[in-house]
Amino acid sequence: MNKAIIAIAGAGLLVTACASDPYYGGTNETVRQGAIGAGIGAVAGAIIGNNVGGGNAATGAAIGALAGGAAGAIRGSQQDRRNQQRYRDSQGRYYYCYDNRQTECYWENGQRRY
Repeated sequence: MNKAIIAIAGAGLLVTACASDPYYGGTNETVRQGAIGAGIGAVAGAIIGNNVGGGNAATGAAIGALAGGAAGAIRGSQQDRRNQQRYRDSQGRYYYCYDNRQTECYWENGQRRY
């Protein structure tokens, strides 16, 4: 049973290393923190699922990964919103750019500016 917990925990941690977003040049906190949350949740779920009487480590890991991934993605999304910079063009329309770069900008309705 301990080998199963170690295998599940290792798989959960490997997920965090694969977090990337090809459409965003910087660090996307939603993806990064969601993957980290899923990894930590999988480890915690496997341990808790194994320690609870009659529990199953694999089921606990799956539930933990879902809960941790969701919590991490929500937290990362909030961080991404804080990283946005708001600008106004010459016609008075607002747009947002990430990390003070003018290469990744979007209008208020979500459409890409460039």
